[in-house]
Amino acid sequence: MKALMLTGARSLEHVDVDEPDVGDDTVLIRVAACGICGSDVHGYDLSTGRRQPPIVMGHEAAGVVERVGAAVTRFAPGDRVTFDSTVFCGGCRYCDAGKVNLCDNRQVVGVSCGDYRRHGAFADYVAVPELICHALPDGFPIEHAALIESVSIALHAVARTPLVDGGLAVVVGAGMIGTLAVQALAAAGVERIVAVDVVGAKLELAARLGATGVIDASVVDPVEEVLALTGGTGASHAFEVVGATAPVRTAVERVEKGGTVTLVGNVSPTVEAPLQSIVTRELTLYGSCGSQGDYPRAIELMAEGAIDVAPLISACVPLSEGAAWFERLHRGEPGLMKVILRP
Repeated sequence: MKALMLTGARSLEHVDVDEPDVGDDTVLIRVAACGICGSDVHGYDLSTGRRQPPIVMGHEAAGVVERVGAAVTRFAPGDRVTFDSTVFCGGCRYCDAGKVNLCDNRQVVGVSCGDYRRHGAFADYVAVPELICHALPDGFPIEHAALIESVSIALHAVARTPLVDGGLAVVVGAGMIGTLAVQALAAAGVERIVAVDVVGAKLELAARLGATGVIDASVVDPVEEVLALTGGTGASHAFEVVGATAPVRTAVERVEKGGTVTLVGNVSPTVEAPLQSIVTRELTLYGSCGSQGDYPRAIELMAEGAIDVAPLISACVPLSEGAAWFERLHRGEPGLMKVILRP
């Protein structure tokens, strides 16, 4: 089969590789669509240490079941499916508590970090455990299914946060996950949602998809703007979806006393935080990692149109062209949001 193999820093090759083995509990999926995640782009230059070559990346995928292992009972060849990016064991204390994203034996599809190597879905086929697979409804667009993983991340971040009725929620960063967080907040009943970014086009899209207000941080002081919107008190909640010191700091400074800051972005391994502000105003910080059983809800909301991913898709291109699109994303080409590769 063909696969897009990361062979070195910023080096991707479209090569022939063996089909994955199919164990007793495994589903072999013919990949129809796989999105390029921001974590893949960051791994592309080897800077994160979580994409050590050689590795086939890709974990935002959907396709059709090709064959199944002897112990598989929920799926059969021909079924349309997606799968969780996290491979969890189902038997540790975290899995028993439903916290599968914290599994003691957790692995991520398409990641090679030294502790393990698990090839992903930038390939004709990918093999994953039945445990992490989810069926797709009839008529669900396969390209949209490649964004279910991203939607689940936004839903989990919102679910982690005790939302206050009538409170203002601020989303810091209006990229892919930020825009989905805006929609997830709206789906959760939050009526006032402000998106903050420095790119006007991203803010325009966030406004189209549910933000009741936007703040261009390149033009105005976002902290002052939020204070103005809330009569000087600040937002009830802030969601930081970038993962760097500056947006974390501004997220903290935008919430009211006793407010919450939910940290979703994970670009930088360490950031500086305004500790005194957090302590003296008694803020609550929540970390949000991946998703935690949120796939069925993501599929439901997308199927009924409550979350719309179509405007987030910049291009659907053949897998063979993946290297060029990775380079464009790595350069930060304006206007690119989600690129989907199709084997």
